[in-house]
Amino acid sequence: MSLDLHFLLILLLRMAISAAFVVSASIIAERAGPVIGALVATLPISAGPSYVFLALDHDAAFIAQGSLASLPINAATIFMCLTYVVLAQRHNLAVSCGSAVAVWIVLASIIRQFDWSLTAGLAANLIAFGICIPLLAGYRHVKMPLVTRRWYDVPMRASLVATLVAIVVSTSGWVGPRISGIIALYPVVFSSIMLILHPRIGGPPTAAVLANSAWGLLGFGTAIAVVHVGAANFGSAIGLSLALATCIAWNLTLWGIGRRKRVAAA
Repeated sequence: MSLDLHFLLILLLRMAISAAFVVSASIIAERAGPVIGALVATLPISAGPSYVFLALDHDAAFIAQGSLASLPINAATIFMCLTYVVLAQRHNLAVSCGSAVAVWIVLASIIRQFDWSLTAGLAANLIAFGICIPLLAGYRHVKMPLVTRRWYDVPMRASLVATLVAIVVSTSGWVGPRISGIIALYPVVFSSIMLILHPRIGGPPTAAVLANSAWGLLGFGTAIAVVHVGAANFGSAIGLSLALATCIAWNLTLWGIGRRKRVAAA
């Protein structure tokens, strides 16, 4: 088997694994409702497979440096969500989603110009979420209409994540850890939520799903910091495992707090 064919087959296998992962997560999210759906959406559905496959191809130092570049990008993602949530109240998909993606690209381009330390990355997240979470709070509670899944919904999400994984894996060798870390954090799941739900149920209900994701996304940022510290000190496998455990524990805690509030209000 030629080297090129071997690389292509491995790449296709990695894309298929990533697609299967996002399909499973999407089905769970759709059946669980907007709050649980938002928590599932903030699990490492797209970034997780990208980082796992990067870890198979590169050493722990690469993963530690890449996650350091990813950390401030998480702050860009919450501003992307805020942009969409506000615009979606009155504007169509093209304006709302297009503006949100443009905000992410501009912020990512600015972030790329700097060498980030762990402290600076964490500070950027704390400032960004300190600004955005209160602003998003008023958009969280919207009556959700019945959503009927169409045949192309899950395949589209799966193909977007698989494409992202293919780009990250195939270009990581020559773009380096910083750019790989930035690309890996592109919010594919949030983009697909906008593209799928906005035309079907409207802007405000779709915005509510993203608004509910803010606290979960903060936990995701914490997990990125855990990847950096874990990979730098204990290796990629331990770093990524600890990060996944952080995401799951954080979101389960959020679910438990929300459940207690609903029981107390009943």
